[in-house]
Amino acid sequence: MIIEALIAFTFATALAVLAAPNRWASRLAFAFSLVPFVGSLYLWSRFDGSGNALTGGQLAFETRIDWIEIGGYTVQWFVGLDGISLPLVVLTTFLVPLAILSAWTPIDERQSQFYGLMLFMEANLLGVFAALDFFAWFVFWEAVLLPMYFLIGVWGGPRRKYAAIKFFVYTNAASLVMFLGFMTLVFSLPVETFAMPEIAASIAAGELQSFYGIAPDAIAMIAFLAMFAGFAVKVPMVPVHTWLPDAHVEAPTPASVLLAGVLLKMGTYALLRFNFTMLPDQATALAIPIAIVAVISVIYGAMLALAQRDLKRIVAYSSVSSMGYVTLGLVAYTVYGVGGATFQMVAHGLISGLMFMAVGVIYNATHTRMVTDMSGIADRMPVAVWILVAGAFGYMGLPLMAGFAGEFYVFVGSFGSPVANGLMPAFTALAMFGIVIVAGYLLFAMQRTLFGPYRLDTDYELGPAALHDTLPLAALLVAIIVLGVAPDLIFEMMRDAVAPVVEGGVN
Repeated sequence: MIIEALIAFTFATALAVLAAPNRWASRLAFAFSLVPFVGSLYLWSRFDGSGNALTGGQLAFETRIDWIEIGGYTVQWFVGLDGISLPLVVLTTFLVPLAILSAWTPIDERQSQFYGLMLFMEANLLGVFAALDFFAWFVFWEAVLLPMYFLIGVWGGPRRKYAAIKFFVYTNAASLVMFLGFMTLVFSLPVETFAMPEIAASIAAGELQSFYGIAPDAIAMIAFLAMFAGFAVKVPMVPVHTWLPDAHVEAPTPASVLLAGVLLKMGTYALLRFNFTMLPDQATALAIPIAIVAVISVIYGAMLALAQRDLKRIVAYSSVSSMGYVTLGLVAYTVYGVGGATFQMVAHGLISGLMFMAVGVIYNATHTRMVTDMSGIADRMPVAVWILVAGAFGYMGLPLMAGFAGEFYVFVGSFGSPVANGLMPAFTALAMFGIVIVAGYLLFAMQRTLFGPYRLDTDYELGPAALHDTLPLAALLVAIIVLGVAPDLIFEMMRDAVAPVVEGGVN
C-alpha cells in the first residue's frame, strides 16, 4: 500500500499547507515534499516488477480493489508500477521539492495557497503514473489541470489570465476527445471493467466488435486517432503546441519547471500506454504520418526557438522540439527506440527543469528575460550562469549527460526500425538536423546574455544568486550527469518494460 500512502500523504500535506500561515508555508511545503521523494527512492530500491503493466507483466507494489459499479462496468482502485512508470514517479518527486525551493525568492504573496497547489498537483501526478484503471487514471489526469490553471492565472505574468484560460481550454478539450475515443473502444469490447491490462488483452485477442454498424478495424482506427489527437495537445506536437509558449512565459518559474519537467510527460506517457501498447496495428499503419509530425515538431520547434528573444520562450519551444524526438522513438517500435523515448522523457524533464529554473534565477536578479537587454552577467552570477551553460550543453546532447543518452538511444532505435516502409532512417536523419539548430539558438542566446561586456540597465549592483536558488540547479545538474554516465540506472528496467510493446508492434 505504499503507493496509496504516498498519494494520501501528499494530498494531506497539501491541505495542511493551505491552512498554514504564509510565513511557514514555504518551509513546511519543502519539508513535506521530501517525504514522497524518499518514498519513491524506496520504491526504486525495492522494485521487483518485470515486463509491461498492460501486457501481463509482473507489477510492483500492486493494489487492486473493486470500487463502484457504473453501467455494468466495475471501477477499481488499481495501481502498480513497471519499468516505465517508476522512473516518472521518481522524476516527479525529485522535481517538486526543487521547484518549491526555487519559489522561495519569487513567490512573496499567498504563499500558503501557492505551495498547497504545488503539493496537490504532485499528488495527482503520482496518481497519473501509478493508476491502471482508466476511470481512476482519468480523475487524476483531469485533476492535474486545476492547480496548474490557478498557478498560472494567479501568480503569473501580465497576460496570465489569457495564458491560463488558453492552457485550460486546449488541454480540457483534448481530454474530451481522448475520453470519447477510449470509451468507444471500451464499448466495442466484451469487457466489464475499465482496467487497462484487461482492455489491452481483449484487443490483442481480437475481441473488438462492431459498434453501431462500424466495423471493428474502423473502430480501432477512430479510437487511435481520437486518443492520439488528445494526447498530442498535451505533449505538445505541432500544430497543437501554441498554448505552451504562452503558458510558460506567463507562469511563475516553479510552475514552468513542473509544466515542462513532468506535465508534458503525461502526454508521451499516455501515448505509449494507450496508443502504442493497446493499438499497435494502427500505430504501425500510421507510422509515416506520425513520423512526419515528429520530425516537423523537432525542426519547427527548433526554428521557432531560434527566432525568439525571450529566454523563457526559447526554452519553451525547445520542449516542443525535444518531445518530437520522443514521438519518433515511440513510432520506431524497437527496443532502443521506445526505450530511448522513455529515457528521453526523464532526461528532458531534468534538463528542461534546470533550464527554466536557471532562467528564473536570472530573471529574479535582473528583472528581464530579453536577450537584447543584458550581457556579461557571467562574472556577476558565476554559479547560476555556469550551471545554465552546462544545462544548455545537455540540451545540445553533450556526451556523458542524460540528453545525449536519450537522443542516442532514439536515433539507434529509429535507424534500425522495420516500420514506415523502410523510411525511418530518412526521418531520423532529418530529425538529427534539429540538434544543429538547437546548438545555434542556445549558443547565440548565451553569448548575448552571459558573456561579453557587462550591460544591464538597473540602478543596483548585480550579485551572486542566493544559496536556496543555486542548490536546486546543482542538484538537477548532478542528476543529469549521473544518468548520462550511468544510464542503466533506469534504462535497464525501461527496456524490460518496452520489450512486450515492441513485440506487439512488429508482429
